[in-house]
Amino acid sequence: MTNRLKERYEKEIKPSLIEKFNYSSSMQAPHIDKIVLNMGVGDATTNSKNLDEAVNEMTLIAGQKPVITKAKKSIAGFRLREGMSIGAKVTLRGERMYDFLDKLINVSLPRVRDFHGVSNRSFDGRGNYTLGVREQLIFPEINYDNVNRVRGMDIVIVTTANTDEESHELLAQLGMPFTK
Repeated sequence: MTNRLKERYEKEIKPSLIEKFNYSSSMQAPHIDKIVLNMGVGDATTNSKNLDEAVNEMTLIAGQKPVITKAKKSIAGFRLREGMSIGAKVTLRGERMYDFLDKLINVSLPRVRDFHGVSNRSFDGRGNYTLGVREQLIFPEINYDNVNRVRGMDIVIVTTANTDEESHELLAQLGMPFTK
C-alpha cells in the first residue's frame, strides 16, 4: 500500500513542477527529503519526568521513537549544565514522512484555533520550510485528558529544492495551506 500523498506527487505534482520550472530531467524536480520534529523541554532541568512525557507524546505523534537532545553549553542563567537532557527530536523519512505530512495538512493544521494558513515567509533561502506549532493537542493521537502540560514543537520540512520559490510551489501543490 503506497501513501496517497506520495502517489499524487509522482502522478500530478512532479510533472507540473517540471513543466513550470522547465527542468531538462525529471530528477531535477524538487521533492521532500525529510521532516524533522523538534520539541524543546526547558523544564526538564528541574523535573526529568517532563522529558519522559514529551518523549511519549512525540512517539505517538511521529510513530517513531525520538532521540533525546542534550545541552551543548552550560548557561548559568537557565540553571543548565553541559550534557543535560533538554529536548527530543525525530527525523521522518519515506512512508512515515508522507503519512505525517498528510496528517499534518489535512487533520492537524485545520484544528488550530483562529487558523488562517501558515506563513509564506518561513523559508530559509535554501528551499526548507519551518513551522512552529504552539500546542501538541492539534494532533489526533494526543488524548487531551492525559496531557499535563501544553508543549509546542518545531516542524522542519527539508526539500531538495534550490530556491524558496520552487519549495513554495512544491508545498502548495502538496496542499500546504499558505496564507493568501
